[in-house]
Formats: sequence, C-alpha cells, structure tokens
Amino acid sequence: MLTEESTILPMPARRRMVDEPALGAGTFLQYALRYNQNRDTPFLYSSRIDERGRVALHGHSLHDLAAIRDRYARWYWANGVRPGQPVGVYVEEGLEPFFQYLGLTALGAIPAMINDTMPLPIVKRYLEHIGAVGLVVKNMEIMSAAADSTARPDLRFVVSAEHLRTLSPATGELPPGYPYSHAPDEVVALIHSSGTTGQPKATMLGHHQFWVGRKQRLLQFPSAPEDRVLSALPHTHAAGISYLLNSVLLGLPIVAMSDWRRRAVEPVMITFQPTIVVSFPRTYVELAAGEPPVDGAARVHTWISTADRAHNAHVRRLVRLGQRPATQAGEQVLRGSRFSDGLGSSELGMSLFEQVTTPESKRDDCCIGRPLHMVDKAAVLDEEGRELPDGVPGLLGVRTPTRTPGYWNSPELTEQHKLAGYWLSGDIVHRDGSGRYYHLDRSVDVIHTSAGNVYSLPLEEVLLADCWELILDCAVVGVPDATGDGQRPVAALVLQPDVGEPTNQELLDRVNDALSAANLTPLAAIVVVHDETQFPTGATGKVLKRVLRDQLAGLLTDAAPQGELVAG
Repeated sequence: MLTEESTILPMPARRRMVDEPALGAGTFLQYALRYNQNRDTPFLYSSRIDERGRVALHGHSLHDLAAIRDRYARWYWANGVRPGQPVGVYVEEGLEPFFQYLGLTALGAIPAMINDTMPLPIVKRYLEHIGAVGLVVKNMEIMSAAADSTARPDLRFVVSAEHLRTLSPATGELPPGYPYSHAPDEVVALIHSSGTTGQPKATMLGHHQFWVGRKQRLLQFPSAPEDRVLSALPHTHAAGISYLLNSVLLGLPIVAMSDWRRRAVEPVMITFQPTIVVSFPRTYVELAAGEPPVDGAARVHTWISTADRAHNAHVRRLVRLGQRPATQAGEQVLRGSRFSDGLGSSELGMSLFEQVTTPESKRDDCCIGRPLHMVDKAAVLDEEGRELPDGVPGLLGVRTPTRTPGYWNSPELTEQHKLAGYWLSGDIVHRDGSGRYYHLDRSVDVIHTSAGNVYSLPLEEVLLADCWELILDCAVVGVPDATGDGQRPVAALVLQPDVGEPTNQELLDRVNDALSAANLTPLAAIVVVHDETQFPTGATGKVLKRVLRDQLAGLLTDAAPQGELVAG
C-alpha cells in the first residue's frame, strides 16, 4: 500500500547534504540515512500483477534498504569478495540490481551490472573480459546454467539472488570500517553498452564522476509533496541506477518496473498514479500506440527519456496527456504534459543535452537542444579534431567531469574515444546558429551513397511524423546498391495495429512522397516487420542496426530477395 506520509527531503536539508565532500555514487545511502528523518516510511516500490490483472505494490524504507545492503554484504564478505573486485550481477530487472549495487559497493567491490536479456554465451565472454570473481543470478535454474557456461578457475562462486534474500539478517560478519568509504576516483560499477557495434563494452562509473552531474539535479529535480516517479528504465543501466540514487537521496516515491512493456507499465501507472515517468524511448513507442493511456497518465506532468533521442511522433502523442502546473497567476493547471528528452549514455555519465516538448512546442526534427550546465564544452569535430562551422555535420565531442574514466581493461579502446581533449560520443550532429544541436546518426550507421552521406535519423523522423497513420516504428539502414557503387537507404517498418493491408508499393510510394516533400533522400526499399527477429534490439532495447544491415545486406542485389519488400 502507498503511504500518505511525505518522505521527501526538505530543501534546506538537501542544500546541506549536497555539500558533503564524501557524498558520491558509492556512499549515498549513508547520507540519505543521516539527513532524512523519515527512515521507516516506504518510498521505494516494486510491483507485481497477478493472474487477474490486479496490481500489488511492495514498499521499502531507508532502513529496509540498509538491512538488505548489510545482509548481502555479509554473504559477499564471507565468500571472499574484497574492495576493487568485480562481481557479475545478472538478475531480474526491477529493484534487485539496485539491492546488489548497494551490498557490493558497501564493501568497495564493483558490481558489474548485466541486463537480464543478454544471452549466456555473451555473459561468459563479458565476465572473462572484466575478470569477475563471482556471479549472482536470478534463480537456481539460471544458476545451474550459468555455472555450466561460466565455470573457470578464478570465478569463485555463482549464487542466486533467491538464496541471498533468504539469509538471516545477522548471518556473517561485516569488515572493519564498514560501510566502505570510496576515494573520488574509485570505480563503483561497470555498465555494459548495448552491443550495437558488437561485444558489449564495460563502461566504468566513478564514485565522484557518476555523482557530480547529479549534485545540481538534487536541488532542481521535481519533488513537490505530491510527486511520484515510475521508472521503466533497465535498472542494470547507469540511467536506472541514477534515478534510484536520486530518489533515495530525495526520499522521492518511485516504483521500479521489472518490465518496460506497455502491458506491464500501464496497469501500474493506473494504480500508482505517477507524476513523472522515466524510460528509454522503447516504452514510449508502445505507450503512443493505439488508444492513449489516459487513466494512467492523468497526473503526469513530466515524461523523461534518455539514451537515444525519442521520436517526435511518439512524443507528440504523449504530451497531450496529463496536466502541468500553471505558469501564470490565476490558472490552476495546464492541460497536457512536458517531455524532457536527453541525449546521453553511460560513457557520458548522464544526459548532457535536453530538448523539452510541450503541446505548444513547434516541430523541430532531430533537435537535442543545447548542452546542459555540467558540460564544460561541446563541439562538432572533423576526423582531425578541428571544430566545424555551424550547419556542417561532424563528430560530437564533449568535455565534462561527468564522462566515464574509460572502459575496464580496455585502455586502447578508451583512447580511441578521445580526440583533441574531447570525449567522442559516437554520434554525428550539427549545430545551428543559436547553439542548438541536431542528432543525425550514430557514426557507425551513416549511409554512404554514391551521391554522398545520408543520415538515417532525419529520415526516420519524417516516416513516423508524416506517415503516422501507417507506421508505428521504423529503422533506416544502408545496404549495398545493386550497381556495386555505395549503399542505398532501406527501412524496416513496424506498422500501426489494425492498419489494414496496404500493398508494399502503396507503402513505398507513401513514405517516399513524405521524404521528397521534406527534401530528403528517398528509400530504395521497405521491409514490413512481422516479428521481433526482423527488428533486432540489444540488451538495453536499442535497435541493432548492425544486425539489421546484415539481415538486409542482399536486399537490392540478390536475384530472389527474402521478405516483403518493394525496390525503388
């Protein structure tokens, strides 16, 4: 049950807390316990939906978190886990990854968070790369499979989260000086990339680095007495950890979803009535489909998206819902909500750009806004690290204290992401004369045609925004041209539910008319997606364009191409 007692930390206490010199990503629970007087009031929730569709919420207080942290830490310490050692965390999404994070960082160990959709063979290679000393998994079934596939001399244990949850609270000893006090440059977690370019990379999060960008947000993040957050982020990801960290420090009620899909998210929204929803774009695609989630979004004033930029067509559907605080005297509330879209990554430490959309906003395709306050400098660079003028596409480089210390056990890879004093995000952007940035593509996804580079994201924006009656989601990639001269753009299309049965020629004509009207390169072909295998996504939900390119590589060159397509 939800409590009506406020757990939110007052502003004077927040100001005192953020000035604590040792506060950081490894020690935040200690400071939340010190500064928040509501230590026994639940505010951190998990959810469960029974076979009848009824939603049950289970709440945890600050004292509950401390007890879980200590119980896990006792077991890990008794089994030889020591400061600086990575431990693989391969458990069900939701609150369990966060509990593991608390227990391991309290010992100075390094939780290596692994999304629960990552296949075991890839998990094995990842654990070998990071040198994990042990692995915690969801349950005994996974434990058995993981032990068989990951056993090697220096993997000292495989334990199930089920086992850790059943331990007596006082089982085992805690080390002297517990909980561990981190130095500013110590690593507190490893977060893997989505694998969009191949084997996932192990991004390091530092105690000070991962905290510094959140310091100001603790003073600015919406936290009125009536506020509550629903997080559909993966909580093995830096973004999921970040919002749970913020909520613990603020005492801000939050429910952490274990399933990001609409069928799970919408019933919990109806029960929990969040005012803020935070997720990757994948959830917003589903919430924007079909009938809008009016009841669940009744109190929503802010939607927050991070990682990849959300598509304008999905954003526009969602900001029509909910209500916002009034901005002028005499008004109570404004109809509709705001959508805060932030381009970020684990490597950048957080979202470093923000584009806010309301029902009144004008359309501005691919705009990611201006750099936020924690960015010392952002620039559009050429391959030599020289700054490019406004309007010219180039590599996005940033200088910021929030960026990762690098990739674990990969110094050469770390150096490859540095150029002229900037960290390269892997994105292609351009900047306009007012200082706003526009996201055009990932550098690995640029389509190299005989007439020059074509960027996939502007094409996707037009397909969704101007062909919304037909297309729910899409991905544009480049495949070899039949002439053997460069690539041509093709699109995998996820059609709207109950759209009928348009012919492929009708679809191709419709989307190319929209692209021509926007002065963009037309598609050479389309493929209608019928199942998830035709629209591959990585462990964090990003479309794996690398895999999609491989699947469609012969689309324009094979004599008998597979799948439903129309060639231009």
